[in-house]
Amino acid sequence: MELFTLLETLEEILETSRNLPFSSKGIVDKEEMLDLIKEVRLKLPDELKQAKWIKEERQRILVEAQKEAEGIVKEAENRIIAMVDEHEITRKAYDQKTEIIETANEMSREISKGTKEYADSILSSTQDVLAGTLEKLGSNMTEALNLMQISLEDTIKTIQNSRNELK
Repeated sequence: MELFTLLETLEEILETSRNLPFSSKGIVDKEEMLDLIKEVRLKLPDELKQAKWIKEERQRILVEAQKEAEGIVKEAENRIIAMVDEHEITRKAYDQKTEIIETANEMSREISKGTKEYADSILSSTQDVLAGTLEKLGSNMTEALNLMQISLEDTIKTIQNSRNELK
């Protein structure tokens, strides 16, 4: 997946960056980092579209299962009406109707449960990826800003010292 590749590239850039003297802070190419962050943003909507599709597909499956269950119940009711003529046949029909309804309800519950679990697992993994990406981006950006601030402060001090030496 390209999103993970981009994140690995960001990590690699940070790991291979030159360190500032006497610090664990690194120097990175701002343009390169910003380009990679833009690419990550472009890739995120696909994950979100996939999650939306899963949600819609889950709803469609639930509706389809409900229709199928209703069809099975109607079929059972029609069979019962046709068998009303004899007591034994009627009793068997009621037993069969109950069994069909229970089977249909069980199938509906299993389909619904499976669909919900599938959708939840996809949404959960998408949420984890997005949260991890956001966390890494936040910490990487904070470190980069701190490094730039330290570098600018050091440059200003050097300039001040040089000016003082000139006076």
